[in-house]
Amino acid sequence: MEFKNLYTEKITTLKISEMKKFKFTINGNQYETEILNVEDNLAEVEVNGTLYKVEVDKTMKAVKTPKLVRQNVVPSTDSHPAVAKTSSPASPKGAGSIKSPLPGVVLEMFVREGDIVKMGQRLLLLEAMKMENNIEADKAGKVISILKQKGDSVMEGDVLIIIGD
Repeated sequence: MEFKNLYTEKITTLKISEMKKFKFTINGNQYETEILNVEDNLAEVEVNGTLYKVEVDKTMKAVKTPKLVRQNVVPSTDSHPAVAKTSSPASPKGAGSIKSPLPGVVLEMFVREGDIVKMGQRLLLLEAMKMENNIEADKAGKVISILKQKGDSVMEGDVLIIIGD
């Protein structure tokens, strides 16, 4: 916003964030001013207790806060977001790979190779980001292979256990 001093012909530019209270001394007279409101090119200014509506030369643009837009992120271990990380529980045939959802350390194993597991049964305990996470079976079947053991460090997407029919 620009103000023109009629006595000195000097133009003063102010940003909206800087506008509040000002003290001016013009020809020995002291003026206390406060900018109360600015809409488009009209400003409400109080000078020594008297309210004035002032027209500004150019229209003020409203300051907008940027909007954060996040894209859907697919973990690097997924080849495509539509492809499941494990086998579908509805599919009766084939092996299901139980993968690590996060990088972490295997704290405890609750199954052994050859065990029969039910859908939702706890298979192992994984510590990730200082939290313990239960890793459960996503299908019923027989534990065919255990690829990670207690104490092993795992990365996101590492195959931990393979469950077959």
